[in-house]
Amino acid sequence: MSSESPGFELPLRMFLAFRACIDEVHAELAAGGHPDLRPMHGFVFQAIMRGGSSAAELGRRLGVSKQAAGKMIETLERAGYVERVPDPGDARRKIVRLTARAIDALRRSEATFERVRADWAGRLGADRVRALEDDLRAITPDDPWRLDVPGWFGASSTAQP
Repeated sequence: MSSESPGFELPLRMFLAFRACIDEVHAELAAGGHPDLRPMHGFVFQAIMRGGSSAAELGRRLGVSKQAAGKMIETLERAGYVERVPDPGDARRKIVRLTARAIDALRRSEATFERVRADWAGRLGADRVRALEDDLRAITPDDPWRLDVPGWFGASSTAQP
């Protein structure tokens, strides 16, 4: 009998590690005054920071419809994480930007991600964590900002990214 794990276990273990990390970050966010944030919102914040300044642009970056992006914007606006302001270049258009509340959540997330990484380094050894990161960089695209992940999770098998 082989000691090799079945092929399907590797992506499941990578996903479980991702999930454990994200769950810890969101537990810290909730304790720090952001109980209404969900993992999807982190993708939305990153998309806004990378130029998704309208519902249409945000939808394209996230791989969701303009209507779905608009609903996310409305939800985050009601919770105080984003605001819509007039576009200085086009009076007919509103742009979406992050508020101080969103920036606070991003800073808290960053600190928690660093703590989680340090915890993993304490459990596995710093060299092993660095080697894991290097190995993952070697087998994944150079740009880690695949913001269309939310759309990909919900896409049908015929949908194109």
